[in-house]
Amino acid sequence: MKDIAIYGAGGFGREIACLIHKINEKKKSWNLIGFFDDGIQIGNYNEYGEILGGINELNLYTNEIAIVIAIGFPLLVKKIVNKIHNQNVSFPNLIAPDVRLLDANNFTLGKGNIISFGCTISCNVKISDFNIFNWNNTIGHDVSIQNYNSFMPSVSISGEVIIGDLNFFGVSSTVLQQLVIGNGTVIGANSLITRNTKNNETYIGTPAKILRY
Repeated sequence: MKDIAIYGAGGFGREIACLIHKINEKKKSWNLIGFFDDGIQIGNYNEYGEILGGINELNLYTNEIAIVIAIGFPLLVKKIVNKIHNQNVSFPNLIAPDVRLLDANNFTLGKGNIISFGCTISCNVKISDFNIFNWNNTIGHDVSIQNYNSFMPSVSISGEVIIGDLNFFGVSSTVLQQLVIGNGTVIGANSLITRNTKNNETYIGTPAKILRY
C-alpha cells in the first residue's frame, strides 16, 4: 500500500478519510498516515489521524507520498497545488467504490480528482485535474470538465455541457444540456442554469440569474 495524506483536516477532510477506508475495504490500496493543515498545530489529532504539518512540512517530506486535497473552494485548492514543490508528492484520483461509470472505456480522468459516494458518470465524459465531485452527483453524456471545479452534493450536469476552470456548483444545482459554464462561476444551491454563464459571476434561482449586490 502507498502512503497517503489528506490536505485539509476539517469536516471534508474527515469525510475523505472515510472514503479512503471504504476504498481499502474493497481493495487494500492506501496507508493513511495523517493530515496536513496550515491552521492546526503539528501533533494534534482528529479521529482519523495526526496533523503532520502544513505546506512547509509537506515540501520538506522526504518519502514518496500521495496527497489528496480535501478543500471545497476551487481558488484555495489551486493556491495550495501551486505551493507544493516537493517531487515526492503525487496527486491520485480517489473514486468511491459505488461510483457508476456507464462506459469506463470512453472516460478520461486527469489527476487529483475526488469522486465521492453515489455519483453517476455517463458515456464519453472528459475530466481534467483537481475536481471535487461530492455525494450523488450526476454527470451526463459528452460532458467536458476542466480544472479546479467543486460540485457539492446532488448536483446534476446534463449532457453535452462544457465546464471551464474554478467553478463552484452549490448543493442540488442543475445545468441543462448543451450549455457552457466558463470560469470562476458560482452557482447557488438549488439553482437551475438555463443559459450559458458569464465568467466570474454568481447565479441563483430557478431559472438562475446573476446576483447583483
